[in-house]
Amino acid sequence: MSSRAPLGLIPDAAVLRARLERARAAAGGTGLLIAPGSDLRYLIGIGGGSFERLTTLVIPAEGAPALVVPKMEAPGFAGVALDELGVDVVTWVDGDDAYALAAGRVGPAAQIAVSDFTPALHVLGLRDALPKAEQVLAGPIVRELRMRKDAAEIDALRTAGAAIDRVHARVHEWLRPGRTEAEVGADIAAAIVEEGHTLADFVIVASGPNGASPHHALSDRVIESGDVVVVDIGGPVPEGYCSDSTRTYAVGAPRDADAATTYAVLQEAQQAAVAAVRPGATAESIDAAARDVIADAGFGAYFIHRTGHGIGLDVHEEPYIVAGNALTLEPGMAFSVEPGIYQTGRWGARIEDIVVVTADGVESMNQRPHELVVL
Repeated sequence: MSSRAPLGLIPDAAVLRARLERARAAAGGTGLLIAPGSDLRYLIGIGGGSFERLTTLVIPAEGAPALVVPKMEAPGFAGVALDELGVDVVTWVDGDDAYALAAGRVGPAAQIAVSDFTPALHVLGLRDALPKAEQVLAGPIVRELRMRKDAAEIDALRTAGAAIDRVHARVHEWLRPGRTEAEVGADIAAAIVEEGHTLADFVIVASGPNGASPHHALSDRVIESGDVVVVDIGGPVPEGYCSDSTRTYAVGAPRDADAATTYAVLQEAQQAAVAAVRPGATAESIDAAARDVIADAGFGAYFIHRTGHGIGLDVHEEPYIVAGNALTLEPGMAFSVEPGIYQTGRWGARIEDIVVVTADGVESMNQRPHELVVL
């Protein structure tokens, strides 16, 4: 079984070299150890993979970066011209001390920053190999680079948004009474790939009372006439950037008499939050724009999650659109706007678009209608 992620499309070498230098500068003398995953893909174009064998990109305070990788996994990085990036390749075989090899490339750093999702197995191994170095998380360093998307990244998000819009446009093909959520979800997952994604990363089809659980996913519940159904779907396109869009559907006329009026509140809240997005606004102010509308209508207790999350190479990344986050929004920041109202035991609804902060406002990556779609 291979531990390597799909190759996908790789940015130009000049772009990657600039990212590596920005990462070194942002670290300010701290050695960076970047594990396989989205941070590695951002920096060298390939996310790689690692189980019990250590793979890590070492960016020292001084000297050339190095990719420490098992020799058996090195061919997976052949698609990247690492020499053009100024990255040395340091291979090892079973029996070698990979942690000592990584430590040797870090140098005498007083502090090392380790990727947030590095397995504990490797974190502890690196600690033993660098006993005098303080270990901190690399997330606060790398997220400052990734949080502001460049033009190519925004274009990839547009591609992802258009692809997932095409799937939502086809939901009427599969969502009908008598089918289970799992059956509908399987059709949607296939369509996500058909419409341009490399895979279906997640599919939520939450019908009737299941819609009151924001991360319900799928079940064998049979969809009934009158159900309100939350469909939240997404995945990466070949550039690696992700889609994430939610629309709420009704299978025939909703059985709940309050569905239309409650949904109208949700639609107003989502529109208010999107309209509030602009440079200089804070992340928490966008959350408040949606939450205040819902609370004023008496549904505050039924909005049980943050208004949004950043998106890019990961579906969830910085910035988070939540109360208490005073981060000032800047052009290039991309995130979801997805308020919801969830009434336990009855039904739920959510509307979600991905938006990008522009020089003077906001651009939505999703263009599907926001109304409750009655099928």
